[in-house]
Amino acid sequence: MYKNITISSVLGGLAVILGAFGAHALKSKLSPEALNSFETAVHYQIYHVLLLFFINLNQHLGDSTKNRISLITFIGIVLFSGSIYVIHLLGIPAKSIWFITPLGGVFLIVAWFMLAFNFFKKVIKKE
Repeated sequence: MYKNITISSVLGGLAVILGAFGAHALKSKLSPEALNSFETAVHYQIYHVLLLFFINLNQHLGDSTKNRISLITFIGIVLFSGSIYVIHLLGIPAKSIWFITPLGGVFLIVAWFMLAFNFFKKVIKKE
């Protein structure tokens, strides 16, 4: 659990750094569309860092469940947000890594549904 919270904290700090970098250093270098894409990556990263804290501080989930959902979320953040950062910061053409961003989105969706499924199981057991 603590390693998940540590990784989440680092990802949260990086989101703040990248958000500030985008707002200040990239504002004059990127087109409005590209800047909007970069900001989307930052927003998704921070939203999912909050999800990670919810998962790992939640007392109703077992450690193995926390670890599985956290891993899926970590992968999703890296693939989704990371691919957008790579496109805009390193100038990698989006056409060459077009599949990575949606794949990251799929991982994030799976993490949310895994969380829902785990709580749904708990609701069914109580009824």
